[in-house]
Amino acid sequence: MNNTSVKKGIVLAVIAAAFYAINAPVSKVLLDYMPPTLMAGFLYVGAGVGMGVIALVRKATNMKNTEATFSRSDIPYIIAMILLDIAAPICLMFGLSSTSAASASLLNNFEIVATALIALLVFKERISLRLWLGILFITLSCTILSFDDWSGLQFSFGSLFVLTACVLWGVENNCTRKISSKDPLQIVLLKGIFSGIGSIAVGFVIGEQITVVWSVFAVLGVGFVAYGLSIFFYVYAQRTLGAARTSAYYAIAPFIGTALSLVIFREIPHYTYFIALVLMLVGAWLSSRDKPLFKKSSDKLENNDL
Repeated sequence: MNNTSVKKGIVLAVIAAAFYAINAPVSKVLLDYMPPTLMAGFLYVGAGVGMGVIALVRKATNMKNTEATFSRSDIPYIIAMILLDIAAPICLMFGLSSTSAASASLLNNFEIVATALIALLVFKERISLRLWLGILFITLSCTILSFDDWSGLQFSFGSLFVLTACVLWGVENNCTRKISSKDPLQIVLLKGIFSGIGSIAVGFVIGEQITVVWSVFAVLGVGFVAYGLSIFFYVYAQRTLGAARTSAYYAIAPFIGTALSLVIFREIPHYTYFIALVLMLVGAWLSSRDKPLFKKSSDKLENNDL
């Protein structure tokens, strides 16, 4: 793996982050018009439909496709990926309904912690000292953001839902990493269609209803950009960087989302938010400064164990 490939992976991870950044603030607005579980489903369906259109264009124009297809050994990871992608966005939407979009955007960076620890403990990826320090700062930031009232140590249950979503996506990131050598278009199609339909089914079963028709199309559009295009580029980035390092570069998304939230909602957060923001910036910077290690024998990319 050469340096050019690593730089390309970083660029793809940042593009993926930029697309995902619109999710929290725009979804927060749309939650006034659609209940959370149904919204989670339509977000993923939007991703699947968008990628389906791209697949049809690719086929109609006879574009050469050299991507590998799925094999039987991929099935467990595909099933896990779909189930986790049903649960995680539902948790995020419930979290958004009871916490600020700015705080939720920052809390999304806990996904770095979850992804890195699962990559270490389950999938045996190596984690550098820099990434460990980044994880520490991000965890401290998330702890501060998770309390509504520090004088009485009142915990925010909205934050708990967001953090749960991050853990689920951390597991999902590692499952996706196992099949990242396969066609990213197919991966997003599977995530979008099956995870989306699953979430919509859950929403209808628990009694949620669509009352504003135009909101369906708005959510589908957000899903195509924030989930479809984001996942598409994220998978390509994982091929080069691995699960832990890709999530570290992806950490720019919450800061973009936070900026959008402050512009859209025009609310000045509590001073503890800005303390958490500084800690999160330090953690994200440390995580993104993690360096690759090239094995002399196979030239295979791994995390630097400094």
